[in-house]
Amino acid sequence: MAAPRAVVLLSGGLDSATVLALARDQGFRVAALTVSYGQRHQAELRAAERVARAAGVEEHRVVAVDLRALGGSSLTADLPVPKGTRPVAAPG
Repeated sequence: MAAPRAVVLLSGGLDSATVLALARDQGFRVAALTVSYGQRHQAELRAAERVARAAGVEEHRVVAVDLRALGGSSLTADLPVPKGTRPVAAPG
C-alpha cells in the first residue's frame, strides 16, 4: 500500500519548511505548493524551490495568484513598508 500524500503550502520560510519536514517524518509523500502573488522580489520563490529540492518532494508547483483585486500591499506594490507601528491586539 502506498503512503498517503500530503500537500504542503510552501513559502520557503522556517514554518512551512518545518511542516514539510514533519509531514515527511510522519510517512507522507509530499507535494509542495507555492503561491506567486506578485511579490516585489523573487527571494521567497527561490527559497521555496531550494527547500522543495532539498526535501526531495515528489512535486513542487508554483501557482500565480493576482492579489491586486484585494487592494494594494507593501508586499506587492510600490508602497512603503510600515515601520514603527504598533501591532493590533487580537480580541479576547
